[in-house]
Amino acid sequence: ELLDALDALDLTPDDVTHVIFTHAHPDHLWGVLDDFDDPVFTNAAHMIGQAEWDYWTDPATVDSIGTARASFAVGAARRLAAIEDRLDFITGGQEVLPGIMAHDTPGHTPGHMAFELRQGSEAVMVVGDAIGNGHLALARPGWASGSDQDADQGIATRVRLLDQLATDQMAMVGFHLPEGGLGRVERNGDAYRFVAEV
Repeated sequence: ELLDALDALDLTPDDVTHVIFTHAHPDHLWGVLDDFDDPVFTNAAHMIGQAEWDYWTDPATVDSIGTARASFAVGAARRLAAIEDRLDFITGGQEVLPGIMAHDTPGHTPGHMAFELRQGSEAVMVVGDAIGNGHLALARPGWASGSDQDADQGIATRVRLLDQLATDQMAMVGFHLPEGGLGRVERNGDAYRFVAEV
């Protein structure tokens, strides 16, 4: 689907200059290799948080992550090794490219990051999976999510991020949210609601 989307924009993978990862779960990382295990974006620099890299490339992760996610660890380590020579490590608070600021948002994974894209007074936050459910995560942000590797840290990150988005009235993009995940967060009493921008 990614290659089809690029083609619809009259772009090829060779036109992509930078690939920035929120985290290394299969639906966010595994598309960097093609069906022959060759890198898809051959001209691109790839960027990932140092903590995320450290976690997924640690040989102990496959034994500590739990059997349900062991394949995540094996797959992430293999793909990261395949693109290691084109990877740059980034940290929270760093402007990774002009107008793109990295934010530490751990919990879903140990080194998960969100990215604030800003031009002048306009900004959008790419939240990755720090807000991973368009209903429960907003209606009950203090409830643990089974998809977070560290439930308590995931809650703290989610509450902080939702407060920031609502306070700043910043647009957001999420990968598992309704209507394509582009919208805003509004306060709804002690909770929040997602308002899609269509």
